[in-house]
Amino acid sequence: ALPLSPPHAKPSSSLPAGSQLPCFHGSSTIRNLKERFHMNMTEEQLQLLIEQMVDGSMRSITTKLYDGFQYLTNGIM
Repeated sequence: ALPLSPPHAKPSSSLPAGSQLPCFHGSSTIRNLKERFHMNMTEEQLQLLIEQMVDGSMRSITTKLYDGFQYLTNGIM
């Protein structure tokens, strides 16, 4: 199995909080990125979250519909 946090992953403190790029301006941008990438979770918490996300996706009607669309339009299954 692949590690959830590869050795080359940057710690949350290295996110570009001081960046001059407009997309990083605003007080909530960096916080939202950290939340989206679950940078505050342990390996065990991440494993559980990923398993829950995969299980939810497998049972989702929208996943089944999108898979059908991809198969019909692109031959992808």
